[in-house]
Amino acid sequence: MHFIDAWTELSLLDLVRLLLAPALLFVAAFTHGPRMARIAAIAVAVAMVWLRELGGSPLIGAGWAALWLVVAWQAGRESASERPLAPIRGELEAGAVGVLLAGAVLALLIAAVARQDLAPEDGRRTSLGALLVGLGLLHLMLRRHTRRALVSFATMGLGLQILDGAARGAQVEETLPMAGGVLLGTALTVALATRIARVREGQADSAWVSDAHDLHD
Repeated sequence: MHFIDAWTELSLLDLVRLLLAPALLFVAAFTHGPRMARIAAIAVAVAMVWLRELGGSPLIGAGWAALWLVVAWQAGRESASERPLAPIRGELEAGAVGVLLAGAVLALLIAAVARQDLAPEDGRRTSLGALLVGLGLLHLMLRRHTRRALVSFATMGLGLQILDGAARGAQVEETLPMAGGVLLGTALTVALATRIARVREGQADSAWVSDAHDLHD
């Protein structure tokens, strides 16, 4: 299959360059506490230096590196409540649903990519973008903490940026819209989620989603 050959033909160095950040984000999705979220976010910020699959100018890569450093700063902060204040009900069921849903979305996206007769470079870029979108959804479903949602939104945005870069490479340059729209949208989403987390921590002493009922505006 062309899809598999596109990955197996890479050197070990290129495989590490492309897959180190997704691997850390995968581990972070199953890890409690802010420390792993901060480590993963910093690693992704550093990886932006070598991730030419983003497409666009070097300013796009610099913008994503800066955004991931902000995510590391905010998502890695110690919360006022390390565990939800309210009793957690159905955590196992919610986690199972999250894994199945994210896995199904990821499988569908990668299967759609594999069916296309793409050049090796385009196949890698689109499958990497789909992988990051699925990982972002997985993290969002499993962690259920507003500050950790910053990692989820940034991961999905990064996947969309890579997909956007692949799409731009297949279009006529004169017809392309202005670059940076995905980065701007992700930054606004991260800023809004940060604001919500601060309000919840200030008013309800908890940024856990399960404690949201304690916040009355």
